[in-house]
Amino acid sequence: MPIYHTMGKIPRKRHIAFRRPDGGIYAEQLVGHEGFTGTSSLLYHVHPPTTVKSVRRVKELKWEADPDPTLRHRHFLTSKARKGGSPTLDRTLLLFNTDIGMLYAEPDENDAHFYRNAQSDECVYVAKGSGTLESQFGDLPFHEGDYLVIHRGIMHRYRFDLGQEQPKLVIFESRGHIRWPKRYRNEFGQLIEGAPYSERDIRRPTELRTHDEMGDFPILVKQYDGINEIVLDHHPLDVVGWDGYFYPWAFNIHDFEPIVGRVHQPPPVHQTFQGDGFVICSFCPRPYDFDPEAVPAPYNHSNVDSDEVLYYASSEFMSRKGIEFGSITHHPDGIPHGPHPGRAEASIGAKYTDELAVMMDSFRPLKVAKAALPIEDPNYHKSWVDAQHAQFNPPTS
Repeated sequence: MPIYHTMGKIPRKRHIAFRRPDGGIYAEQLVGHEGFTGTSSLLYHVHPPTTVKSVRRVKELKWEADPDPTLRHRHFLTSKARKGGSPTLDRTLLLFNTDIGMLYAEPDENDAHFYRNAQSDECVYVAKGSGTLESQFGDLPFHEGDYLVIHRGIMHRYRFDLGQEQPKLVIFESRGHIRWPKRYRNEFGQLIEGAPYSERDIRRPTELRTHDEMGDFPILVKQYDGINEIVLDHHPLDVVGWDGYFYPWAFNIHDFEPIVGRVHQPPPVHQTFQGDGFVICSFCPRPYDFDPEAVPAPYNHSNVDSDEVLYYASSEFMSRKGIEFGSITHHPDGIPHGPHPGRAEASIGAKYTDELAVMMDSFRPLKVAKAALPIEDPNYHKSWVDAQHAQFNPPTS
């Protein structure tokens, strides 16, 4: 995350004595990735972050795949997914491989515990809902359409505005570091002119609240494919100040500036994030291609070495029939896919689209999770034939 940020009180130099009012020394904690060479931040705690009273294994998290590996296009309806529970503990696994997992949650409670994912970065798309993400780096307000990027090891807690709209979260868990695409950055890490967003669009924590409280404070840590409870003897949000490049941040999908052309532009123009073994893209409202003979709907294509997954954040999408808000389609490597019959012709001459969708392309095959099977549309792989039949055999009155 190449934007330097600082909050609260910090000493004039790193690793010198920073005195508390009682004469003691604030406890330093360096948090970052890639050892001591990646992006990092230096935090100053009232109490050492190491004072653990107890530890225990809470539960195992085994990701199980659909036992039927038959190759086909898939469609999942999150409107039928499990509702309620915790935003961190009650997630439904949908798709996964060794690089990336895609999960879904509709929480109806705020966690009492703090949560840390110690084995994955998280990119959380807030399809519905609003609130505040609490962390040792400060409060980060969020709302509908936000991507929340929470790097591994960052302890956090969601505070939803539960009296308002039901939260709907799409969670991507990445084994690698989630970052801005390399082609959007210059050699110094700055976003270049022509990138579809700028540093002004990146929202950082806004308020640092320091808690100096003793007691039993549980932190649930995801590590070794399970949930582990670590109980601290003090409130973990006891940071008085910090600075660096490593912290949670937010970017709203509506701040993505679509790139359009005279004829249809390929999906890489929609790329928003880069990961190890995958990319995340944003399909946003935009003008269509402006050549009078252009076909705005995408052409049929085969994702050689890539699986394509789309979360539809609106009920409109130019190339699809039979989808709804919250639909998720999975088009795996090995089968061509493209617009449903009639959609390419219907798109000619159209001037604008209001579609909104989040796409994840993985560069290793994805497995469908067993937990996703109850919400699957089992006939989706035949929808191109069904749509073709409906196009040439319209119902009679």
